[in-house]
Amino acid sequence: PEDELFLRRLSEGYLVGKDSNAPHFYREQGNKKFQEKDYTAAAVLYSKGASHSRPNTEDMSLCYANRSAALFHLGQYETCLKDIIRAQTHGYPERLQPKIMLRKAECLVALGRLQEASQTIGDLERNFTATPTSADVPPQTLQRNLHHLKMKVQEKENLTETFPATLAKTLEDVALGGENEQLSNASSSVGLCIDPLKGRYLVATKDILPGELLVKEDAFVSVLNPGELPTPHHGLDSQWDTRVTNGDLYCHRCLKHTLATVPCDGCSYAKYCSQECLQQAWELYHRTECPLGGLLLTLGVFCHIALRLTLVVGFEDVRKIVKKLCVKMSNKDICLPESNNQVKTLNCGRGEGEKNGNRVETPIPGCDANGKYDSNYNAVFNLLPHTENHSAEHKFLCAVCASVLCRQLEAASSQAIPTGVNSSQLTAAATPELCPKVTVWGVAMLRHMLQLQCNAQAMTTVQHTGSKGSIVTDSRQVRLATGIFPVISLLNHSCSPNTSVSFTSTVATIRASQRIGKGQEILHCYGPHKSRMGVAERQQKLRSQYFFDCTCPACQTEAHRMAAGPRWKAFCCNSCKAPMQGDGVLRCGNRSCAESVVSRDHLVSRLQDLQQQVGVAQKLLRDGELERAVQLLSGCQRDAESFLWAEHAMVGEIADGLARACAALGDWQESATHLQKSLRVVEVRHGPSSVETGHELFKLAQIFFNGFAVPEALSTIQKAEEVLSLHCGPWDDEIQELQKMKSCLLDLPPTLVRSSV
Repeated sequence: PEDELFLRRLSEGYLVGKDSNAPHFYREQGNKKFQEKDYTAAAVLYSKGASHSRPNTEDMSLCYANRSAALFHLGQYETCLKDIIRAQTHGYPERLQPKIMLRKAECLVALGRLQEASQTIGDLERNFTATPTSADVPPQTLQRNLHHLKMKVQEKENLTETFPATLAKTLEDVALGGENEQLSNASSSVGLCIDPLKGRYLVATKDILPGELLVKEDAFVSVLNPGELPTPHHGLDSQWDTRVTNGDLYCHRCLKHTLATVPCDGCSYAKYCSQECLQQAWELYHRTECPLGGLLLTLGVFCHIALRLTLVVGFEDVRKIVKKLCVKMSNKDICLPESNNQVKTLNCGRGEGEKNGNRVETPIPGCDANGKYDSNYNAVFNLLPHTENHSAEHKFLCAVCASVLCRQLEAASSQAIPTGVNSSQLTAAATPELCPKVTVWGVAMLRHMLQLQCNAQAMTTVQHTGSKGSIVTDSRQVRLATGIFPVISLLNHSCSPNTSVSFTSTVATIRASQRIGKGQEILHCYGPHKSRMGVAERQQKLRSQYFFDCTCPACQTEAHRMAAGPRWKAFCCNSCKAPMQGDGVLRCGNRSCAESVVSRDHLVSRLQDLQQQVGVAQKLLRDGELERAVQLLSGCQRDAESFLWAEHAMVGEIADGLARACAALGDWQESATHLQKSLRVVEVRHGPSSVETGHELFKLAQIFFNGFAVPEALSTIQKAEEVLSLHCGPWDDEIQELQKMKSCLLDLPPTLVRSSV
């Protein structure tokens, strides 16, 4: 079925060109959200309109101007000012100029840039005096607003308030410990080894403490995951998609979150956080990708990455690597460099080993002549493609993808684009030099597509969620993009890893999540984690995607007690609350209990009914119907306690929902009680030092802070910081928020703190 869907989509494709009717539609939809005071949704819809607008048109200018209004109401004044400039650059109508000039002055006042605000007000007054009838704004309204702004400027000038410079987030403060001469982007605590069974892997060259930064690597190439795509449309009656996806909220080059995207002038899909990112993407790869946007969405992210890899590297470097490998393999199998490089000995350091008492040199694939492994294209090309493990069907589809792209590149190669072109002149065409060299591109892209199944890295971000106006936020990890990281790809898998990965923009950081002894292997989780699925499911997923059977300690331990199952999935006896045991028919684990047996299918059916009820309650919570949500969740909690183990994941989910509902009602003490119950479930399932526990502690700290439970808040903040610091850098949003809460509480008068105990 998946193959049939792929071939159908390949024939249909997605339309990513400019639609002249779309800007008006998206502006209308944005205006509706604006009237509902949903300014975030309004900003996204105006961005969608801008994506379909042609440069230097009224459509483009109106979309930017309307978005600036939404950003102003969201308090994003600097970004609002940039949109005002964009609107004016693209020909914002003269009759509407007073509206955005007033908005510009308001932003400048809010930012404390009073001299610029006064200048803007003066310009507006002079223009109005010169042509009083040319503006759409009624004269009385304009004069009243100008007077109001002047008063605000005077009030600000009379204050002694200073406006500190905005703190810019940076990765420069997160430094690796010592230079690693063997391995780029890794600390000196990390060594590269190779083994005939395990292949290449990383080890600790000295004792490593929890939280220590081990690897900080920028993605060699990354592609934003488009999210759920609409059904391809081809008729005039097609409806434009109003759903918000990752592609609307993140820069397609640097992955920065933004509500003020700058669209490509040649297509409606690619969007960027700034003109600089747009230009860099265009010069590196997008001028070739732009006319292929619909096809790339159809073929999928792996195909997109394969193409972008070759474009970023450039033909000459790709050709050299391919030619070198062809010579090495005698043209036998371009996709298997390792087949002629069998490793006979364990090698650590610079690829040196011992055999029969004599030192021999065994080069590690991906290293240069000096034995250093750099994060470069040579390292990427030497990642294992596992050609012998892929099914014939998969290899055929990869070959079709590469062939289709090569044909499209050939077809587009006759349309040349001059270098140094500015954004208003971008046209959908590929570079002309691709045509005679398309075979090399095809060989490289096919290899990369085969590599990516085992070597692509999911790039995630933490998105904060919750009902509108919620004081306590919830968070969830979502897949934002897919990238290729040559150094991180060297890490082997464990279902209970000793590291944690986090992402800032396109940079991945690997930290030790526990103590790692000297000589111990540094391990990463490929996705199937012991806290998220049972051993049988993990083994199946690892075998089907990564072609190996996992023998990590977690799998070996669980294999001996598979019948019991994980505690966070366990049922309990209705009488004595002891865990139920068995397979199809469950019996109470307490031998002295007289409770009769029960069918697993019956309990599973009860669990499914409970999950449905919890889903209804969560929707009530999102819609603000708090009392009804509490009532339904309380009933769900009583039902859950009658047949689910106290540490079951559903018990924690219900407690978390009750905590959020009570917090929204202002009952902080009751909210804390429920959340502490949820926290215990999370600790049992994921571990007391897990990032999931850190997120739960962050929520508990918010509740104590808002409930003015000062000692409890300070204690929880400290625990949350300690846990989150093992997984995230100092600029993590939650760590920053925890530090602000702590600073606020420590500034309270001692008498006030004592009285709150």
